[in-house]
Amino acid sequence: MLFAVLYFYSTLLAPMDGEQIFGWRTLLTFPCLSAFIWWSGKQQLVIGLAQRMCRDPRIIIGALATSAFLGLQLWLFMWAPLHGRALHVSLGYFLLPLTMLLTGRLLYRERLSRLQNVAAACAAIGVANAFIQVGSLSWETLAVALGYPFYFVIRRRMDANHLGGLWFDMALLLPAGLYFIVTGSVGMEALESHRALLLLIPLLGVLSSTALVFYMLSSQMLPLSLFGLLGYVEPVLLVFVALLLGETIRGSEWLTYIPIWLAVALLAADGLRSLRLPRRSED
Repeated sequence: MLFAVLYFYSTLLAPMDGEQIFGWRTLLTFPCLSAFIWWSGKQQLVIGLAQRMCRDPRIIIGALATSAFLGLQLWLFMWAPLHGRALHVSLGYFLLPLTMLLTGRLLYRERLSRLQNVAAACAAIGVANAFIQVGSLSWETLAVALGYPFYFVIRRRMDANHLGGLWFDMALLLPAGLYFIVTGSVGMEALESHRALLLLIPLLGVLSSTALVFYMLSSQMLPLSLFGLLGYVEPVLLVFVALLLGETIRGSEWLTYIPIWLAVALLAADGLRSLRLPRRSED
């Protein structure tokens, strides 16, 4: 829910543009993430990855790549609601569970259940309609749906799919964040004429870091199946935000959205089924 609030929140930060909002989010989230890592006693993950970087420069190249991909996603998340592209990004998040599923099947030979295969077929119908209507999916949709699987594959190859890897991703984004803040449309001196931003900008950091910390805590405390199942809630909330901001789903687009929503519902049903199986075996 906090990520959906954050999606809407960027529209309150006018006249700042998406790049400047991204800069402030990066700058304010990093110290909160650092504090959480040290408070939770996970600092060895950061230290261990730094030591590996010193021994193997290829890990530095991988870290630069994952940081760039994450930066694109963070920027897109704040930029889309300001430019009437929120629905396109939300569609990317609907497709993301399916592209992650297919990535696991193709790269890691993970087996798909019957419901997962049906879900993939439904999603294919939605994607095919998008191609028929406009010749392609929007670049925003593709950036989310294909970018995150690529990001996690690289993180796995680096053996850095943990908080330490995320810390370096955010740390490497700090120079870009500072650059966008300094060169943005609203300079420090202009903040005096936009007094509301003096409160809204710090609150952006609170929202972003709190959402991230809750995300990290839930990934550790919840069963993996339940954690993944709850991940399907976010794109639904993002669509509500997009509609609240005045975007609409055109008649020709329903044949794209409905099969993909059905695919997500099938994945959710498959997740619920997998949660119930262990309980039945215990009984």
